[in-house]
Amino acid sequence: MNQKKIRNLAIIAHVDHGKTTLVDGMLKQSGVFHDRQVVEDRVMDRHDLERERGITIMAKNTAIFYQGYKFNIVDTPGHSDFGGEVERIVQMVDGVLLLVDAFEGPMPQTRFVLRKALAAGLAPIVVINKIDRPHARPIEVLDEILDLFIELGADDAQLDFPVIYTNARAGKASLDPDVPGISLEPLFDMIIRQIPAPSGDAGDPLQVGITMIDYDPYVGRQAIGRVRNGSISARQEVIVANPKSVGKRQRATGLYVFNGLSKVAVDRVETGDIVVVAGLDGFNVGDTICDPENPSPITFVSIDEPTVAISIQVNKSPFAGRAGTYLTSRKLAERLWREVESDVSLRVAATDSPDTFLVSGRGELHLSILLETMRREGYEFEVSRPQVIEREIEGQRCEPLEELLIEVPEEYVGLVMERLGPRKSDLVNMTHRGDGIAHLEFLIPTRGLFGFRSEFLTDTKGLGIMHHVFHDYAPHRGEINPRQRGSLVAFESGETTSYGLENAQERGELFVGPGLPVYRGMIVGENSRPGDLYINVCKKKHLTNIRSSTSDIAIKLTPPRQMSLEQCLEFIADDELVEVTPDAIRMRKAQPVT
Repeated sequence: MNQKKIRNLAIIAHVDHGKTTLVDGMLKQSGVFHDRQVVEDRVMDRHDLERERGITIMAKNTAIFYQGYKFNIVDTPGHSDFGGEVERIVQMVDGVLLLVDAFEGPMPQTRFVLRKALAAGLAPIVVINKIDRPHARPIEVLDEILDLFIELGADDAQLDFPVIYTNARAGKASLDPDVPGISLEPLFDMIIRQIPAPSGDAGDPLQVGITMIDYDPYVGRQAIGRVRNGSISARQEVIVANPKSVGKRQRATGLYVFNGLSKVAVDRVETGDIVVVAGLDGFNVGDTICDPENPSPITFVSIDEPTVAISIQVNKSPFAGRAGTYLTSRKLAERLWREVESDVSLRVAATDSPDTFLVSGRGELHLSILLETMRREGYEFEVSRPQVIEREIEGQRCEPLEELLIEVPEEYVGLVMERLGPRKSDLVNMTHRGDGIAHLEFLIPTRGLFGFRSEFLTDTKGLGIMHHVFHDYAPHRGEINPRQRGSLVAFESGETTSYGLENAQERGELFVGPGLPVYRGMIVGENSRPGDLYINVCKKKHLTNIRSSTSDIAIKLTPPRQMSLEQCLEFIADDELVEVTPDAIRMRKAQPVT
C-alpha cells in the first residue's frame, strides 16, 4: 500500500458519546458489508462483557477503504478506568477523531483523552455527535471544546481544528449543524484532508512498535503495531528489542493486515501501515521488532501509574473447590502474569504470603472486569477491599484525587452535597442549564468514592448520573468512614429457610433468598445499624401437634438485593472478603467466626 494513501487514526471520547456506533456507520458505508447482510449494533464490541455492559473495554483495530485510501481505525474505550488502552495507541496513529455529545459537551474523560492526544502531537478532528438529540446545543458545545483546547495548552495548529457534525446512528455527517447530512462522505473527505499520511522512511532499518497483543488459537500470540521505518516480509528474520535488552533472532511466520473486521494474510507490509505479526516469542507491549543487523528500539510512551489495589488470594472458604477449575496459587499467578503482558496499566506483585497477590489498576471497574473475566474462565479466588495507592511527595503523605461530575435533578442537589461532605469532597463548580438538571463538579479522594455509586443511585431514585476521572495526587485528607451500617452474618452453616429469613429481614436488607446454602461467617445482608449482627437464617420452624387458624399463614419475604461483583467490592469492610467462583459471588468475614 502506498504510504501516502494511508491514514492512521483513533476515535476517542467520553463513555457513551458514540465512538463504536460511528465505527459501525463507517464500516457499513465503506462497503465492508453487502447490502442484505444483517449487522448487529456495536459490531466492534465483540467480547461478552462489552456487549452485556454496553461499553468498550479493549482498544480494537479495523480498516476501511475509500476512494483508494486506506483508513486504519482504532476504536478506544471511553471509561477512565481503561485509559491505558488510549495511552498506548497514540504511537500507532497520526490523528484522532474527538467525539463530543452535542448535548452533554466535554466530560471528564474527554479532557483525559484529549490531553494525551495533544501531548503526542496528533492532528485532531472534532466530531460533534448526536445532533439529533432533544435540546442539542452544538454551537455552545463547540465553544466549550475550544476552551478545553486552550486550557490543555494546544498549539496554534491544533487550535485550528476542523469541525464536523454527525448523527452516527443514522450514518450522516454535515459541515453545518443546521443542514442535515446525507451520508458520512463529508467525514471521509475531511479525514483525507486533515489527518497526515504516516511518517517514516522505507529505506531505513525495520522498526515495528508493538502496541497491542492478540491471541489466535491456531498461531498463538500475535504482535500488533505500526511499521515506523523499513518494511517487513513473511519469513523474514527479525529480533525483538527494548531499551533494556535485545532478544534472539527469530522468524516472522505470518503477516496480516486489517481489512474490515478480518485479518488478511499478506507477504509484505510497507512503512506506515499497521501489521499483525505471528510466530514470534518473548515480546510484550512496548517492545520493538527490529532488523537483526541494526536493532534500534523505539521509546514507548509513558503510562500513568495505577491508583487502586486489591489482594487476590486462594479461596479458603468452607465452599472452596465446589465450582472452580483453577484453584491453586500457581494457576492464579500464571493467569495474572499473563494479563500483565497485554494490559499495560495493570500491575501484579507477590506478597509475603505465597497464596496472595497484590493487583493494582486504574479503578474499581478496571479491576472488576479482570475478576469477572477470570471467574468466567473457571478460576476461584477471594478478593480484599480495594485500597488506594498512596505516595510520599516532598515528604508529605499524598493520595489520589478524582474529578467527579454529577448530573441530578435540582431537588436532589442538597442531598448529594450532604452525602459527599463526610467523604472529604470539595465543590468546584455548579451550573444549571434550564432543563431542571444541575451539573456539579467535585474534587474528591478516590477512597471517598468507594461505595458511593449505589448510595447515590438510591438517593436520586435512579435519576442521577455520575462520572469520575483521575485528577492528581494531593495531601491526605484524613479518615473517611463511608460505610455507616454493619453486616448481617450467618450464625451457622446450612440451607436458608423462609422462616429464618422472615425473622432476619427485620434486622436489615438481605442478600440471599430461601433454599441457598450458607456457611458460618458468610455475609447474608446489610444491618440497619452500625456494627455486625450474627443471625440464624437456617432456623427451621418446630413442628407440634397444636393447630391454630393463624399458624400456617404464608410467610412474606422481601426480595433480596442482588449484588454484582462491583457492588460487593464497594460494600465489604477491611475485615471482609469477596469470594468469587464460577457459579456464585459471596461475601464473608476474613477471620473465622468463633
